[in-house]
Amino acid sequence: MAKDSLGPHEPLSGRYILATNRTQTWMGPAQTITDKLELHLTYQVSAWVRVGSQRNGPQNINVALGVDTQWVNGGQVEADDERWYEIGGSFRIEKKPSKVMVYVQGPSAGVDLMVAGLQIFPVDRKKRFKHLKNQTDKVRKRDVVLKFSGSDADISSKASVKVKQTQNSFPFGSCISRLNIDNEDYVNFFVKNFNWAVFGNELKWYWTEPQQGNFNYTDADELLDFCKKNGVEARGHCIFWEVDGAVQSWVQSLNKNDLSTAVQNRLNGLLTRYKGKFRHYDVNNEMLHGSFYQDRLGKDIRAYMFKTANQVDPSATLFVNDYHVEDGTDTRASPEMYIEQILGLQDQGAPVGGIGTQGHIDNPVGPIVCSALDKLGTLGLPVWFTELDVSSDNEYIRADDLEVMLREAYAHPAVEGIVLWGFWELFMSRDNSHLVNAEGDVNEAGKRYLALKQEWLSHAHGRIDDQKEFKFRGFHGTYTVEITTRTKNFSQNFTVDKGDPPLVVNIKL
Repeated sequence: MAKDSLGPHEPLSGRYILATNRTQTWMGPAQTITDKLELHLTYQVSAWVRVGSQRNGPQNINVALGVDTQWVNGGQVEADDERWYEIGGSFRIEKKPSKVMVYVQGPSAGVDLMVAGLQIFPVDRKKRFKHLKNQTDKVRKRDVVLKFSGSDADISSKASVKVKQTQNSFPFGSCISRLNIDNEDYVNFFVKNFNWAVFGNELKWYWTEPQQGNFNYTDADELLDFCKKNGVEARGHCIFWEVDGAVQSWVQSLNKNDLSTAVQNRLNGLLTRYKGKFRHYDVNNEMLHGSFYQDRLGKDIRAYMFKTANQVDPSATLFVNDYHVEDGTDTRASPEMYIEQILGLQDQGAPVGGIGTQGHIDNPVGPIVCSALDKLGTLGLPVWFTELDVSSDNEYIRADDLEVMLREAYAHPAVEGIVLWGFWELFMSRDNSHLVNAEGDVNEAGKRYLALKQEWLSHAHGRIDDQKEFKFRGFHGTYTVEITTRTKNFSQNFTVDKGDPPLVVNIKL
């Protein structure tokens, strides 16, 4: 995870610290680093760890920072056999501390802990962004050849050509709610800057059926109408939610048979009502972090949900969706665990069509995010950031963090869409994560988002060459070309889709 960030460096020497005779979980190597840190810098953490043979089951190991009285997670991993595990994490300090100590901890008392190659270093985002721009050019652009035909007089005059991209076809979306669309300023910003939507609550089961048999689809219907009117695609979030606390009380009180019936009714009712209207569904949200339905209905229920949803609405792509997969901070949600879960569902016949990684992240480090995406990408399924937000009360730092995430996602060939978890100050689930304040003013994070959207539009101009062609390389999306000759002005629209060979567009003057 750290090799791209470190540049040329000494390989691991084979030497390590051994912590033995441990009588507490917190016992491990530690070092005070107070004077080595700068405020507001993002630091990457990299280490290799291993546990001894005394272990009894999987052992959590984490790199922790004691910042005065606060505990900061610098990355963690679950070790379940005697091999070396890589830890990757990050942190940032925004207020001057009196003492910062880094320490490695976690295995049970009596279990030996080995630590090698622990490094903490500031992230060079400029260098990373330069690499990502080159990668983006390879992944998101295509060579285009405009071939001209018509009177020799017009073409031989070396007519001028001006190409302008009107829209990038990559999905950029946002969470919206029924309350939002009554705000004219909100609607204007959303429609202008996003082409996908996901509903914050309005499609969730606890919203559409808060009491058994008492249905409320009005809000979801109105949001769908709003999306259709504005040419915005919609994700269906979510059919079920596997975390206990997100299950409404009447569902929790059902016996096994009645719960099974209720699940079937939910699948049939929701997907029949909205057949063909949602491009995606998050079928059972956060299955790495909860097991409400599985505990009560057995291990086959999750695959059954996918198979039934696909039968009722075959047009929708069915996603898994979970959090902390991309940031190295949660031992329950490593990319490896996510992959294992997806493969298990597929083995049971579940038509998993996409991988949702939510993206609620702090202090993002590009190579750590990229490493997770590389791993998820091995499954060959489209990966979407489905609920992306970054949080900092300093809007300049928030802008920098958002840029990290947007550039990493857009440059990665496995990622096929990015959905923000909101953008307007009064409608965010996390504090200090908005792009637009309550009065409608765009803050630094919002400006950075808009600047990137502009950067990812292609424009070109020049003259028709001697082969009666004009060539350029552009982002996927819709374009207008204007041709000016001695005798006429002419324009034509065309679309650049994904593809490896150059796209040839024939234009008759």
